[in-house]
Amino acid sequence: MSVKMTEEQFGQYGKCVFLDNGSIRLGVTVNLGPRIVYFSVSGMENIMFKDDIKRFSEKAGDYGTWYAYGGHRLWCSPEINPETYYPDNDKVEYTFEDGTLTLTPPDTPFGKRFTMSVTMSPDAPLVKLVHKIKNISDKPSTFAAWSITSMTDGGTAFIPFNTEKTGYLPNRTLVMWDYTDVYDPRFELKNNAAFLKQDTNAKKAFKIGINSTDGYVAYTVHDQTFVKSFDKYKDLTYPDFGCNAEVYTNSLFLECETLGEIREFAPGETAEISEEWRIFKTNSKPDSDPDTIGKNIISKINSIQ
Repeated sequence: MSVKMTEEQFGQYGKCVFLDNGSIRLGVTVNLGPRIVYFSVSGMENIMFKDDIKRFSEKAGDYGTWYAYGGHRLWCSPEINPETYYPDNDKVEYTFEDGTLTLTPPDTPFGKRFTMSVTMSPDAPLVKLVHKIKNISDKPSTFAAWSITSMTDGGTAFIPFNTEKTGYLPNRTLVMWDYTDVYDPRFELKNNAAFLKQDTNAKKAFKIGINSTDGYVAYTVHDQTFVKSFDKYKDLTYPDFGCNAEVYTNSLFLECETLGEIREFAPGETAEISEEWRIFKTNSKPDSDPDTIGKNIISKINSIQ
């Protein structure tokens, strides 16, 4: 098989670029963003949150209005307004060469250049993403690359915890936000993992962060399981009290988020964060046993290379 690239109109997003290898399909906006707004096993439902009617937005001071648009995006941590919410509503430059789709929106007024590269395997349900944020200003800047994947409603996220035996030393970080309610019925905490359900009837948002030593989070919806793999936790400084993975949900979507090292980047330096996406058919009501889920996901990760 080979990867086919097409340009198609997709809802109110307008022109989007689609990649298809016969087993999986991915679509990304180029009139705005960029956002990866479509991902699925071929012939099955889209698992990305789709917001082409602009239901979720944030004012960004004199810069206008930022729209979530749905799907997957690259952000800059720490989360501050207006820089984080600088509107990315303009057209995106893109190239497709040697099987890699490279997307570059206009430079921001905060001295940042964002780039997202997407490479789909020609013969496996696997996509590799590379995110870069370059400091193009004339001054040092402290930040981290932040990869955010907004999934459609109705699914369940699986977040594995570190199970390493560390004796007298701690092995797990669990970070919460001021709006995080530990009694939230969407959230189920186990010793070696957590589950978070997306519920369209929920009134409040919910978010947790962890030190992911397993290097993946998963989301099951529409009889498909999406696995987002990334670098395992390292001896680096991460945002948000040391998180390299976070999961957020509200009444519209659920986000699987990964973060890179936060540090000072000199002019011309680039922050980079990479990940791999896998997707496969599954049961939309996963077994609640973390060991069973974890073993099945690891098996799939190892089999899809």
